[in-house]
Amino acid sequence: MAKKIAAVAVDSLVSKQVGETLAGVVHRELEQAILKGALKPGDRLDEQEIAQRYGVSRTPVREAFRLLGANDLVDLRSRQGVIVRKIGVNTLLEMFQVMAELEGLCARLASRRMSAEQMAQMQAVHERLMVSASGVDAGEFDAINMEFHGIIHDAARNVYLAEQTRQLRNRVAPFLRRVTHKPHRFETTIKEHGDIIAALIAHDAERAHAAMRLHVNLLGDDLADFIAAYE
Repeated sequence: MAKKIAAVAVDSLVSKQVGETLAGVVHRELEQAILKGALKPGDRLDEQEIAQRYGVSRTPVREAFRLLGANDLVDLRSRQGVIVRKIGVNTLLEMFQVMAELEGLCARLASRRMSAEQMAQMQAVHERLMVSASGVDAGEFDAINMEFHGIIHDAARNVYLAEQTRQLRNRVAPFLRRVTHKPHRFETTIKEHGDIIAALIAHDAERAHAAMRLHVNLLGDDLADFIAAYE
């Protein structure tokens, strides 16, 4: 049986951005709750409960559910309601393989197109990540890591590629966290990012692609850890 929605602390309307609809607020907050792991695969989203929590009617909640469904983050089931989507391990591994190729292509293009400003920004974010790696706040480390990859996505200067890469990365984020939040993985991430940065600084497209692809794909012990955590 699907689990009831977990309690998620939100400021709802307080965080409403300029021009954002009520449905947009609810969608954004629920999406972040899913991506950060506060809402887990199999959790049920109760329409009435969410409407009460956000102080809105059910209409924007339904629209938010529709948007989450369009991004494959939830399953819209007529009888069971809305369930945070589960994915089979084989499908997930296939998604990681595709994401590794997309991220690798971003790095390849970025090696030729990254501006000096983006290069400096990437290095500054990497330094922040190294500081974070010495702590215990996995959420902070994850957020900074996303910044690092986001800079490379933008530096590829291919809007469609960046959008597709981010969308897939967001889709697998709740599952990727099961591996990346292990203490030893912080150190590995720092080292692999260093290899990526070195390739980008050298404008070596092949090396940048290979380093990023190796960094993102689940291989060896990471693959074994992922399967063990997923079962």
